[in-house]
Amino acid sequence: MDDEERPKELPDVPAPAAARDAAERAEAQGGTAPHIAKPVKARRVNLALQGGGTHGAFTWGVLERLLEDDRLHIDSVSGTSAGGLNAAILVQGLAEGGRKGAIRALERLWRDVAFQLAASPLQNTPIEKLLWGYDLTHSVAYQAFDFITRAFSPYQFNPFPIEYNPLRRVIADQLDLAVLRRDPKAVKLFISATNVRTGKPRVFTRMEVDADVLMASACLPQIFRAVEIDGEAYWDGGYLGNPALWPLYHEGGAPDILMVQINAIMRPELPTSPADITNRLNEINFNASLMSEMRAIDFVQRLLDAGRLEQPRYRRIFLHCIDDEDRMRRFKLSTKLNGDWGFLQELRHFGYQAADRFLLEHFDDLGRESTLDIKKYL
Repeated sequence: MDDEERPKELPDVPAPAAARDAAERAEAQGGTAPHIAKPVKARRVNLALQGGGTHGAFTWGVLERLLEDDRLHIDSVSGTSAGGLNAAILVQGLAEGGRKGAIRALERLWRDVAFQLAASPLQNTPIEKLLWGYDLTHSVAYQAFDFITRAFSPYQFNPFPIEYNPLRRVIADQLDLAVLRRDPKAVKLFISATNVRTGKPRVFTRMEVDADVLMASACLPQIFRAVEIDGEAYWDGGYLGNPALWPLYHEGGAPDILMVQINAIMRPELPTSPADITNRLNEINFNASLMSEMRAIDFVQRLLDAGRLEQPRYRRIFLHCIDDEDRMRRFKLSTKLNGDWGFLQELRHFGYQAADRFLLEHFDDLGRESTLDIKKYL
């Protein structure tokens, strides 16, 4: 990369906070302080957060671990659906109280999700939970819900002007537009939604994001009526951008895009039951736009390698991914509507561990090369 294209260097930062805390405790107790790594250059990254209902709690755990590592500096965040909600609260928390403020804000968000969904009829009875765990597929309530949403549109089964959606209450409780928008130099935020009339994606910036935008980004049309913004109706952004990557490199900034993926790309087994077929179709549909963008980015990078494109008009992009497909594949489609606090905590734990592994194995690759296995997307 030429000097003129290289992003502005960030200052040296000390070793992660956990190491410094251990050294301070050892010193206070009169012991020998553990070895602390030499200062390293802070790495600037962009985050791309997928949607996936309550599986977004996996992303919560990922973000918590990334925020604990002060070697990382977040330039911008793109999110869709649950990823968009995580993204908005992350940026708001950073603006309000830095890294610790963002960690607290994300925990408040997911506690509120669990609280609001505690009143949802889509829950297993104690016996059903004993039989099927967090999977709602076979529960009486979910079977009734599945039948209704297949037989009737949300305009038919709820013709009244007031629509019950626990997400709106969560957003009303957690989103503070004054904090989110007050600093023009804050982390960039991009939220995707699908324009129903044109069939095109719309990406909302931080100054445009409000409750309706977050609702639109998470609007599943089989369950909820379209959300109207500026005279246009919008559905879930995952149909055309889950999440959208192009805003993260369109305006320059950090060359690294770190995706948090919660929808499985690969499934070795053939789905044969109606529920499993629907689940696999859901994964394919909500990964399709992401895979298209990945192919386009890979194509440009290969042309750069071959010297057929000139920099800086075309620039290097380093792609990375934090996921845990082996664990996340176990969860059925119905679990994306499960707000059980124990389930959300388990997903959070999985996400935290996945991010910890990524930092251990690939932190030094940030700013240097891609660590994503692009073959998965081609």
